[in-house]
Amino acid sequence: MRSDCRSRFAFILRGVRVLVLGGDGYLGWPTAMSFSAAGHDVAVADNFSRRAMSIELGASSLTPIQNLKERIAAWKEVSGRDIISFFGDLTDPQFVDDIFRATTPDAVIHYGEQPSAPYSMIDRRHALETQRNNVLGNLNVLFAVRDLAPEAHLVKLGTMGEYGTPNIDIEEGFIDIEHKGRKDTLPFPKLPGSIYHLSKVHDSHNVHFACRVWGLRATDLNQGVVYGIRTPETDLDERLCTRFDYDEVLGTVLNRFCVQAVVGYPLTVYGKGGQTRGFLNIIDTIQCVRLTVENPPAAGDYRVFNQFTEQFSVNDLALMVRRVAECMAINVTVDSVIDPRIEAEDHYYNPAHTKLVELGLEPHPLTDDVVAHLMETIQRYKDRILLGPIAPRTKWDPRN
Repeated sequence: MRSDCRSRFAFILRGVRVLVLGGDGYLGWPTAMSFSAAGHDVAVADNFSRRAMSIELGASSLTPIQNLKERIAAWKEVSGRDIISFFGDLTDPQFVDDIFRATTPDAVIHYGEQPSAPYSMIDRRHALETQRNNVLGNLNVLFAVRDLAPEAHLVKLGTMGEYGTPNIDIEEGFIDIEHKGRKDTLPFPKLPGSIYHLSKVHDSHNVHFACRVWGLRATDLNQGVVYGIRTPETDLDERLCTRFDYDEVLGTVLNRFCVQAVVGYPLTVYGKGGQTRGFLNIIDTIQCVRLTVENPPAAGDYRVFNQFTEQFSVNDLALMVRRVAECMAINVTVDSVIDPRIEAEDHYYNPAHTKLVELGLEPHPLTDDVVAHLMETIQRYKDRILLGPIAPRTKWDPRN
């Protein structure tokens, strides 16, 4: 994109100016609509890499998602509000600078990264692409904030996977340490389990640096596993729905289990099934981001919020899906398969997550009704399910 694009894309904004990076994605699109519905002026940027990844993997979204132009037109028709869009790559510094000049954002919500741990572990090419896309793109955003929008609040999507599963309680970003008679508060140690999670650790260090050295203000949202596709905005019109991935690379565990149950495929529990993680409803993801934007930090402050509402093991989820399926007259079997990942299959896990609750987060728990709605949605689009991409194939250690 040429540097003179400001005259082509500049627009008059009212209220809070929100720039959503990765605004075509699973979380980005519902977030953009939510802020637009609240009366904020929203712009989105995307390079559609999530769509390209799905095609590369021979997979697809269960839900029939519209292209971004059609989504924005449908949103305008339903809500009467505009969302401005930009197409380009965050690894291109000129593109990033251009969209910052055009939008002069007050808040930057950064979802614009490769989001899959399995994808990063397929082979060298996918690992390199993950690091390049995520780390360099994030650095370009930091420079653009510093040079073009220094008062803006960067809300960066991190992941609970940065911490790994240490045998101590996980704090929210920082830990008080006493060592050889001296004390300090330092970033919590990170034990990422994939190249993807490692890229997010690099991001966190770079964002922290930018706040300490350049005086930026940023919040790192270390998010758990998100489930669900329903938000107040997506419920308005089917054309506004977000994507639902269920393959072994892009699909999260609950999505995979629900699809497996509906098509009569055994639920594939990796190893012992004791792997425990934090989870949250997509409604709560958007609620957390809204609370974060509404309560920005001071200049120079780097905050870390652990963004999840509940914890479940893989076995917990398999039992829940089987219970709900049986109530729907669906017979489900559960199979333990060799874990393709290098991870602890039974471990201690006790992360803190109080800061967002203190800001007013009102969690929506994972209930049988929520799982039933997911399975009903899957039944509705059952003819779109591709069985090939469901089975686990990506191995963390290809020697095994």
